Amino acid sequence: MADMQTVSALVTGGQASAGPPLGPTLGPLGVNILQIVTAINDKTKDFEGMKVPVTVNVDKATKKWTVEVGIPSAAALILKEAGIQKGSGTSGATWVGDITTDSVVKVAKLKIDSSYALSIKTASKEIIGTCLALGIKINGKNPKEATAELEAGNWDDKFK
Repeated sequence: MADMQTVSALVTGGQASAGPPLGPTLGPLGVNILQIVTAINDKTKDFEGMKVPVTVNVDKATKKWTVEVGIPSAAALILKEAGIQKGSGTSGATWVGDITTDSVVKVAKLKIDSSYALSIKTASKEIIGTCLALGIKINGKNPKEATAELEAGNWDDKFK
């Protein structure tokens, strides 16, 4: 069995560098750090400005490596959809953004694989909950109203 070294890090999408945390960990393994950083940045450029989990697997014997990219947190994806940097410090009292129902469904589809939800509809409900915590409205409505609409079947055409 090959001797594998796994390096996991949280990088800013499209902005990984040879500095910490990657460089110091990968350096002693004798791999081309710049090639790995370039691969990470290529794979994470769609998540620009977001914290993205990445895993680099290095075969110590052959110096061959692979890069796996995770999906940013639901909160990070929602903030990107809303075009803001951070959520409200006082959820339920202060609203800092607004996203569309399509954005909710888009984030739900990205997160479904890492969610316990069994359907896009259920995953969308989780995303709405995250919106509530962040202080973000959906189509100008309180997330609690959006949940009621979703449960009433008003969004069903979006889940087809």
